[in-house]
Amino acid sequence: MKRVLPILLMSFVLLNQAHAASSRLQKVIDRGVLRVGTTGDWGPMTMRDPATNFYKGYDIDITTELAKDLGVTVEYVATDWKALVSGIVTEKYDLTGSAALNINRAKIVGYSQPYYYLAFVPITQKQYQSRFRFWADFNTASVTVASRQNSVEETMVKEFFPKARQRVLESGKPYQELLSNRANVIVTSNIEAATLTSRFPQLAVPHVQGMRRATPLAMLMPRDDQVWINFINHWIELKKTQGFFDRIAEKWGLVVMEIE
Repeated sequence: MKRVLPILLMSFVLLNQAHAASSRLQKVIDRGVLRVGTTGDWGPMTMRDPATNFYKGYDIDITTELAKDLGVTVEYVATDWKALVSGIVTEKYDLTGSAALNINRAKIVGYSQPYYYLAFVPITQKQYQSRFRFWADFNTASVTVASRQNSVEETMVKEFFPKARQRVLESGKPYQELLSNRANVIVTSNIEAATLTSRFPQLAVPHVQGMRRATPLAMLMPRDDQVWINFINHWIELKKTQGFFDRIAEKWGLVVMEIE
Protein backbone atom coordinates (compact mmCIF):
# COMPACT_ATOMS: atom_id res chain seq x y z
CA MET A 1 0.00 0.00 0.00
CA LYS A 2 2.85 2.40 0.80
CA ARG A 3 4.21 1.91 -2.72
CA VAL A 4 0.80 2.24 -4.38
CA LEU A 5 -0.04 5.70 -2.94
CA PRO A 6 3.00 7.50 -4.41
CA ILE A 7 2.27 5.90 -7.79
CA LEU A 8 -1.37 7.05 -7.67
CA LEU A 9 -0.31 10.53 -6.57
CA MET A 10 2.22 10.77 -9.39
CA SER A 11 -0.38 9.60 -11.88
CA PHE A 12 -2.78 12.28 -10.62
CA VAL A 13 -0.12 14.98 -10.92
CA LEU A 14 0.83 13.88 -14.44
CA LEU A 15 -2.84 13.79 -15.46
CA ASN A 16 -3.40 17.32 -14.16
CA GLN A 17 -0.28 18.52 -15.95
CA ALA A 18 -1.53 16.96 -19.18
CA HIS A 19 -4.91 18.68 -18.76
CA ALA A 20 -3.21 22.00 -18.07
CA ALA A 21 -0.97 21.65 -21.13
CA SER A 22 -3.95 20.87 -23.38
CA SER A 23 -6.13 23.61 -21.88
CA ARG A 24 -7.22 26.62 -23.87
CA LEU A 25 -5.43 28.72 -21.26
CA GLN A 26 -2.03 27.39 -22.29
CA LYS A 27 -2.95 27.49 -25.97
CA VAL A 28 -3.91 31.18 -25.71
CA ILE A 29 -0.66 32.00 -23.92
CA ASP A 30 1.43 30.03 -26.43
CA ARG A 31 -0.42 31.58 -29.38
CA GLY A 32 -0.16 35.07 -27.95
CA VAL A 33 -3.71 35.84 -29.06
CA LEU A 34 -7.08 35.63 -27.29
CA ARG A 35 -9.83 35.00 -29.86
CA VAL A 36 -13.21 36.39 -28.81
CA GLY A 37 -16.45 35.65 -30.62
CA THR A 38 -18.72 38.69 -30.77
CA THR A 39 -21.75 39.75 -32.82
CA GLY A 40 -21.06 43.49 -32.98
CA ASP A 41 -24.79 44.26 -33.09
CA TRP A 42 -25.81 44.63 -29.44
CA GLY A 43 -25.21 48.15 -28.20
CA PRO A 44 -23.74 49.12 -25.87
CA MET A 45 -22.33 45.62 -25.22
CA THR A 46 -20.66 45.06 -28.59
CA MET A 47 -20.81 47.42 -31.59
CA ARG A 48 -18.96 47.03 -34.88
CA ASP A 49 -18.22 49.91 -37.25
CA PRO A 50 -18.62 48.33 -40.73
CA ALA A 51 -16.41 50.99 -42.33
CA THR A 52 -13.39 50.27 -40.11
CA ASN A 53 -14.26 46.82 -38.69
CA PHE A 54 -13.53 48.39 -35.28
CA TYR A 55 -15.37 47.02 -32.25
CA LYS A 56 -16.31 48.94 -29.13
CA GLY A 57 -18.57 48.46 -26.12
CA TYR A 58 -18.84 46.92 -22.67
CA ASP A 59 -17.83 43.42 -23.84
CA ILE A 60 -14.93 44.83 -25.81
CA ASP A 61 -13.53 46.69 -22.80
CA ILE A 62 -13.84 43.57 -20.65
CA THR A 63 -12.14 41.20 -23.08
CA THR A 64 -9.44 43.74 -23.90
CA GLU A 65 -8.62 43.89 -20.18
CA LEU A 66 -8.63 40.08 -19.99
CA ALA A 67 -6.17 39.85 -22.89
CA LYS A 68 -3.94 42.46 -21.24
CA ASP A 69 -3.88 40.48 -17.99
CA LEU A 70 -3.07 37.31 -19.94
CA GLY A 71 -0.20 39.12 -21.63
CA VAL A 72 -1.61 38.52 -25.12
CA THR A 73 -3.35 40.52 -27.84
CA VAL A 74 -7.07 40.20 -28.56
CA GLU A 75 -8.66 39.23 -31.87
CA TYR A 76 -12.41 39.68 -32.39
CA VAL A 77 -14.03 36.99 -34.49
CA ALA A 78 -17.30 38.01 -36.13
CA THR A 79 -20.22 35.70 -35.41
CA ASP A 80 -24.00 35.90 -35.07
CA TRP A 81 -26.40 34.75 -32.39
CA LYS A 82 -27.32 31.52 -34.17
CA ALA A 83 -23.67 30.52 -34.54
CA LEU A 84 -22.49 31.71 -31.12
CA VAL A 85 -22.45 28.24 -29.53
CA SER A 86 -21.13 26.37 -32.59
CA GLY A 87 -18.19 28.77 -32.75
CA ILE A 88 -17.08 27.53 -29.34
CA VAL A 89 -17.62 23.87 -30.24
CA THR A 90 -15.65 24.18 -33.50
CA GLU A 91 -12.90 26.21 -31.79
CA LYS A 92 -13.34 29.32 -33.94
CA TYR A 93 -12.77 31.35 -30.79
CA ASP A 94 -11.67 30.77 -27.20
CA LEU A 95 -14.66 32.41 -25.53
CA THR A 96 -17.46 34.83 -26.31
CA GLY A 97 -18.58 38.15 -24.99
CA SER A 98 -21.72 38.39 -22.85
CA ALA A 99 -24.32 35.66 -23.40
CA ALA A 100 -27.49 35.01 -21.42
CA LEU A 101 -27.42 31.96 -19.16
CA ASN A 102 -29.54 29.37 -20.90
CA ILE A 103 -29.98 25.74 -19.87
CA ASN A 104 -30.04 24.48 -23.48
CA ARG A 105 -26.74 26.23 -24.23
CA ALA A 106 -25.30 24.81 -21.01
CA LYS A 107 -25.87 21.28 -22.35
CA ILE A 108 -23.38 22.01 -25.13
CA VAL A 109 -20.89 24.59 -23.87
CA GLY A 110 -19.57 25.90 -20.56
CA TYR A 111 -20.16 29.25 -18.92
CA SER A 112 -18.01 31.50 -16.82
CA GLN A 113 -19.50 32.88 -13.62
CA PRO A 114 -21.87 35.83 -14.25
CA TYR A 115 -20.58 39.40 -14.15
CA TYR A 116 -23.68 41.35 -15.23
CA TYR A 117 -27.44 40.78 -15.25
CA LEU A 118 -29.84 41.40 -18.10
CA ALA A 119 -33.08 42.58 -16.51
CA PHE A 120 -36.04 44.85 -17.05
CA VAL A 121 -36.17 48.43 -15.83
CA PRO A 122 -38.60 51.35 -16.24
CA ILE A 123 -37.82 54.43 -18.31
CA THR A 124 -39.49 57.81 -17.87
CA GLN A 125 -38.78 61.38 -18.83
CA LYS A 126 -35.92 62.67 -16.70
CA GLN A 127 -37.99 65.56 -15.37
CA TYR A 128 -40.45 63.10 -13.81
CA GLN A 129 -38.07 60.42 -12.53
CA SER A 130 -38.12 61.66 -8.90
CA ARG A 131 -41.86 60.95 -8.87
CA PHE A 132 -41.18 57.21 -9.05
CA ARG A 133 -39.23 55.54 -6.24
CA PHE A 134 -40.79 52.06 -6.25
CA TRP A 135 -42.25 49.77 -8.90
CA ALA A 136 -45.61 50.15 -7.18
CA ASP A 137 -45.58 53.88 -7.96
CA PHE A 138 -46.34 53.04 -11.60
CA ASN A 139 -49.31 50.85 -10.69
CA THR A 140 -51.93 53.57 -10.54
CA ALA A 141 -54.65 54.91 -12.81
CA SER A 142 -52.82 58.24 -13.07
CA VAL A 143 -49.94 56.57 -14.96
CA THR A 144 -49.97 55.59 -18.65
CA VAL A 145 -47.71 52.72 -19.69
CA ALA A 146 -46.74 52.17 -23.33
CA SER A 147 -45.77 48.82 -24.86
CA ARG A 148 -45.75 47.13 -28.25
CA GLN A 149 -48.54 44.69 -29.06
CA ASN A 150 -47.70 40.98 -28.62
CA SER A 151 -44.33 41.78 -27.08
CA VAL A 152 -42.73 40.41 -23.91
CA GLU A 153 -42.92 43.94 -22.51
CA GLU A 154 -46.69 44.09 -23.06
CA THR A 155 -47.14 40.94 -20.98
CA MET A 156 -44.87 42.31 -18.27
CA VAL A 157 -46.46 45.74 -17.88
CA LYS A 158 -49.93 44.22 -17.68
CA GLU A 159 -48.64 41.93 -14.93
CA PHE A 160 -46.61 44.60 -13.12
CA PHE A 161 -49.04 47.52 -13.49
CA PRO A 162 -52.62 46.18 -13.81
CA LYS A 163 -54.10 49.43 -12.42
CA ALA A 164 -52.24 51.70 -14.88
CA ARG A 165 -53.65 52.88 -18.21
CA GLN A 166 -52.27 50.64 -20.94
CA ARG A 167 -51.24 52.19 -24.27
CA VAL A 168 -50.57 49.21 -26.55
CA LEU A 169 -49.08 50.05 -29.95
CA GLU A 170 -49.75 48.06 -33.10
CA SER A 171 -46.73 49.75 -34.67
CA GLY A 172 -44.08 52.28 -33.73
CA LYS A 173 -41.70 52.41 -30.79
CA PRO A 174 -42.88 52.71 -27.19
CA TYR A 175 -40.11 55.18 -26.33
CA GLN A 176 -41.65 57.61 -28.85
CA GLU A 177 -44.72 57.72 -26.62
CA LEU A 178 -42.49 58.93 -23.79
CA LEU A 179 -40.87 61.59 -25.94
CA SER A 180 -44.27 62.91 -27.05
CA ASN A 181 -45.73 62.81 -23.49
CA ARG A 182 -48.39 60.28 -24.50
CA ALA A 183 -47.06 57.87 -21.86
CA ASN A 184 -45.34 58.17 -18.48
CA VAL A 185 -43.31 54.99 -18.53
CA ILE A 186 -42.11 52.06 -20.63
CA VAL A 187 -40.36 48.89 -19.52
CA THR A 188 -37.36 47.52 -21.38
CA SER A 189 -34.07 45.75 -20.73
CA ASN A 190 -31.35 47.59 -18.83
CA ILE A 191 -29.14 47.19 -21.90
CA GLU A 192 -31.68 48.78 -24.25
CA ALA A 193 -32.22 51.44 -21.58
CA ALA A 194 -28.53 52.40 -21.80
CA THR A 195 -28.87 52.93 -25.54
CA LEU A 196 -32.08 54.96 -25.25
CA THR A 197 -30.90 57.23 -22.43
CA SER A 198 -27.66 57.88 -24.33
CA ARG A 199 -29.54 58.71 -27.52
CA PHE A 200 -32.23 60.77 -25.79
CA PRO A 201 -30.81 62.66 -22.77
CA GLN A 202 -34.31 63.69 -21.71
CA LEU A 203 -35.04 60.05 -20.79
CA ALA A 204 -33.85 58.37 -17.61
CA VAL A 205 -34.15 55.18 -15.55
CA PRO A 206 -35.83 56.04 -12.23
CA HIS A 207 -33.96 54.84 -9.15
CA VAL A 208 -36.61 52.29 -8.22
CA GLN A 209 -35.73 49.41 -5.97
CA GLY A 210 -34.66 46.32 -7.87
CA MET A 211 -34.75 45.06 -11.44
CA ARG A 212 -37.25 42.51 -12.73
CA ARG A 213 -36.76 39.14 -14.43
CA ALA A 214 -32.99 39.14 -14.05
CA THR A 215 -30.95 36.83 -16.31
CA PRO A 216 -27.21 36.31 -15.68
CA LEU A 217 -24.76 37.23 -18.45
CA ALA A 218 -21.50 35.32 -18.76
CA MET A 219 -18.90 34.19 -21.28
CA LEU A 220 -19.41 30.99 -23.29
CA MET A 221 -16.44 28.63 -23.09
CA PRO A 222 -15.51 25.03 -23.97
CA ARG A 223 -17.56 22.81 -21.66
CA ASP A 224 -14.87 20.27 -20.79
CA ASP A 225 -11.96 22.67 -20.25
CA GLN A 226 -12.14 23.17 -16.50
CA VAL A 227 -8.65 24.68 -16.34
CA TRP A 228 -9.72 27.48 -18.70
CA ILE A 229 -13.06 27.96 -16.93
CA ASN A 230 -11.37 28.12 -13.52
CA PHE A 231 -8.89 30.73 -14.71
CA ILE A 232 -11.61 32.95 -16.17
CA ASN A 233 -13.73 32.60 -13.03
CA HIS A 234 -10.79 33.59 -10.81
CA TRP A 235 -10.15 36.58 -13.09
CA ILE A 236 -13.81 37.66 -12.94
CA GLU A 237 -13.89 37.38 -9.15
CA LEU A 238 -10.71 39.43 -8.80
CA LYS A 239 -12.03 42.12 -11.14
CA LYS A 240 -15.33 42.24 -9.27
CA THR A 241 -13.56 42.95 -5.98
CA GLN A 242 -11.59 45.73 -7.71
CA GLY A 243 -14.80 47.37 -8.98
CA PHE A 244 -13.75 46.87 -12.62
CA PHE A 245 -17.11 45.65 -13.93
CA ASP A 246 -19.03 48.46 -12.22
CA ARG A 247 -16.68 51.07 -13.71
CA ILE A 248 -17.09 49.68 -17.22
CA ALA A 249 -20.88 49.49 -16.79
CA GLU A 250 -20.94 53.13 -15.68
CA LYS A 251 -18.80 54.12 -18.68
CA TRP A 252 -21.38 52.66 -21.07
CA GLY A 253 -24.41 53.92 -19.17
CA LEU A 254 -25.50 50.46 -18.04
CA VAL A 255 -27.76 50.27 -14.99
CA VAL A 256 -26.31 48.32 -12.09
CA MET A 257 -29.02 47.72 -9.49
CA GLU A 258 -29.90 45.22 -6.83
CA ILE A 259 -32.04 42.37 -8.11
CA GLU A 260 -35.51 42.21 -6.61
